[in-house]
Amino acid sequence: MSSVDDLAARKTVLVIAGPTASGKTALALDLAEALGGCVINADSMQVYRDLRILTDRPTAEDEARVPHRLFGVLPASERGSAAWWRDAASVAIDAALTYGRVPVLCGGTGLYLNALMRGIADVPPVPPETVAAAVARHAAIGGAAFREEVRALDPVLGARLEAGDSQRLQRAWAVARATGRPLSDWQAQSHGARADLTFRRVLLFPPRPVSAEAVDARFRRMIDDGAVDEVRRLAALGLDRSLPAMRAIGVPQLIDYLEEKITLDAAVEASVIATRQYAKRQRTWFRNQFVSDIQIDAQYSQSGSGEIFSEIRSFVLTPDS
Repeated sequence: MSSVDDLAARKTVLVIAGPTASGKTALALDLAEALGGCVINADSMQVYRDLRILTDRPTAEDEARVPHRLFGVLPASERGSAAWWRDAASVAIDAALTYGRVPVLCGGTGLYLNALMRGIADVPPVPPETVAAAVARHAAIGGAAFREEVRALDPVLGARLEAGDSQRLQRAWAVARATGRPLSDWQAQSHGARADLTFRRVLLFPPRPVSAEAVDARFRRMIDDGAVDEVRRLAALGLDRSLPAMRAIGVPQLIDYLEEKITLDAAVEASVIATRQYAKRQRTWFRNQFVSDIQIDAQYSQSGSGEIFSEIRSFVLTPDS
């Protein structure tokens, strides 16, 4: 069995992935602490500093246990992207390896993970007015009708994406409109994968009922922890509602509550439903597009971590596995 010190020399990157509320953060933290690692965020919403509570970012106490990178690094006024994250993650990985630390990627944003492991399409920047037009069009005609428009512009992605996957549908619509080419065409010409790295992929994939219960409990905990005040501060910035941070699950719903359009109970229920729908899309993506080395069909928690932790640690430290 290899020593922990050999992992950096072998340029090994541990990937902890899975749908939301599966216990990824806790597992990544425990592994990083045991392996002398550095946790690197691979969640598209946890990059925004204005949303610590609502995106369930690691606590200050967690961040004090091991180095954390790419958490809360962008203001809500900016737009993160897969290309930006890939470049930033590459820098963070190389820095960790230089200092003999094991990079532990943690997150459920499949597009980000693919950008690093498989490469990314060099899509030209889409003008902000086109992005805004996509958001407005989607709001005007609804998800089902908007998906049909995407089908006409990009048959490949139009057939693959679900009507509820508003962000990816809007992205496909905007790219096709702005560039005259389907986004799927651009994606077929991916480049920039980190082929020099060895990725060890762990997929947390708890049963759907377990995941649904965890989603409900987590969002209610966020409310108790101050999510409403967090969204109140965000709303006071007067930002464009099409920005990614303004569309994070829970933000539009709680803004509706703050504007007295709905009750708090209704905002919580709508947010929980939206999170479950998002988790369903994640599960589909991971099932079809993520090749894991270890799949754990359970939610991770420190109280029941022994067997899971031992299996992963043994696998990661074995060079030829």
